[in-house]
Amino acid sequence: MFSDIDIAHEARLRPARQIAEEIGIEPDEVEPNGRFKAKVSLRVLERMRDCPNGRYVLVTAITPTPLGEGKTLTTVGLGQALRAAGHSAFSCIRQPSLGPVFGIKGGAAGGGYSQVVPMEDINLHLTGDVHAITAAHNLGSAFIDNSIYHGNPLDIDTYAVSWPRVLDISDRALRNVVVGLGGRMHGVPREGHFAITVASELMAILALAEDIGDLRARIGRIIMARTRAGDPVTAEDLKVAGAMTVLMRETIKPNLMQDLEGGPVFVHAGPFANIAQGNSSIVADRIALKLADYVVTEAGFGADMGAEKFVNMKCRASGLAPDAAVLVATVRALKAHSGRFEVRAGGSLDPAMLAEDLDALAAGMPNLIKQIGNVRSFGIPVVVAINTFPTDTPAEHALIADAAREAGAFDVVAHRMHAEGGQGGLELAAAVVAACEQPSSLAFTYPSDAPIREKIATIATQVYGASGVDFSFGASRAIQAISESGLCELPVCMAKTHLSLSHDPALKGAPTGWRLPVREVHVSAGAGFVYALCGDITTMPGLPASPAGEHIDIDADGNVVGLS
Repeated sequence: MFSDIDIAHEARLRPARQIAEEIGIEPDEVEPNGRFKAKVSLRVLERMRDCPNGRYVLVTAITPTPLGEGKTLTTVGLGQALRAAGHSAFSCIRQPSLGPVFGIKGGAAGGGYSQVVPMEDINLHLTGDVHAITAAHNLGSAFIDNSIYHGNPLDIDTYAVSWPRVLDISDRALRNVVVGLGGRMHGVPREGHFAITVASELMAILALAEDIGDLRARIGRIIMARTRAGDPVTAEDLKVAGAMTVLMRETIKPNLMQDLEGGPVFVHAGPFANIAQGNSSIVADRIALKLADYVVTEAGFGADMGAEKFVNMKCRASGLAPDAAVLVATVRALKAHSGRFEVRAGGSLDPAMLAEDLDALAAGMPNLIKQIGNVRSFGIPVVVAINTFPTDTPAEHALIADAAREAGAFDVVAHRMHAEGGQGGLELAAAVVAACEQPSSLAFTYPSDAPIREKIATIATQVYGASGVDFSFGASRAIQAISESGLCELPVCMAKTHLSLSHDPALKGAPTGWRLPVREVHVSAGAGFVYALCGDITTMPGLPASPAGEHIDIDADGNVVGLS
């Protein structure tokens, strides 16, 4: 089997304009960025406002291992398979962050014969959206310190500046910093910190904004600091919201790419799934739904993370409702959830995990069952997609299928889209088409007017399986302040590990008898949600002992090598 980048280099790419024309985007609505990628104007939504939407398919997963289980591969491959079956289809995925690309995970363009190309472009700079967000975010940071330096007219409390600086590289040394050193001419010294760019509230805003006007309004509402009296200081107060929006003006347009079989893919926005909503943009999904019979959109990490936020945050904001969901599972991940094997990012798998072991598989099955239950609780028919590996056995697939159907899955299908592309997913495509014909009625986990404490507790107990929630003193005070400020009707974005249904990555399967610790609660007024930090969560990842960047290079012809 060739590497992902070798397969990508063999692809015969079509010009972005040709793909746009074939799917119904008019020439004045597409803005090429090189030959094989393009920005798409939101004018297409106005032109097609009276056209019916296609079917909306959400791809989510069981709780993943650090290796990833092929959710993006399944999202892209399913789009290929639906087209191979004679349907028009669009895939929508998030833009990868440079941090994971050069760190542990590597790229995020799919894999094998189900990936987005050019894979170097999607994984590195694409059309510059992340860089624009970095610049806009740091402009806001500069305005805060500049205001403090020039007499502090807004009376900003230097101990209550919540707006960090950002960089789209994993760098643990920047998690906590001191700025303003060097004497009077160089600013006012204060403690600060860095986050990775995709953790910026601006990225969350981009994924939720409806248009450029909404983007501008949301940026203006961002709370960047507090005064010494405790009042919020917004981007509008600092008179920087307009300039930040100017830097991001092109980011609102989705990026049109293609899969290995020439089908259309939108790659747009990339909010982290463990600290933000973890979904691609609303505008990308809306445009795709006007252009295709089926739109396959991906939610980050497991169904307790990305799918919960997709429903309770993205669907609330967009008014859209999925017709069906695909829950990706692998034999190896379910064995890992037995707790009998250690899986380390960048490490080799225990050979025992690759041998048939029905007992270990059965021991990890509660995670699959719980995640099926989570998707069904949202009122969405769910198809379980087993991403096949060469070491899988028929008995292992049969065990998964029996458990999934008993748990209420509409269908269970093993696919081979990594090795065979769209042809390896025809059975999955047929199952998804059938699932879209089933009755569905989107159900939110909590009502908008529920108290913040109740929203958090409902997610913890009903989605995660916790027995209760323990709020720190600081979290309780923050919830009271948010409620008194009139923001209690905002949805809640839970920030926790993606490697467990709980807050503790060591708790595998579907743990019970545990309580969720909520140590901090904050409001993202621009994005329009409250977020709760559960357990040990950092917004600036670190690099591993052997980063993926060690293997990335360029050859004599200028081709990227070693990117995975």
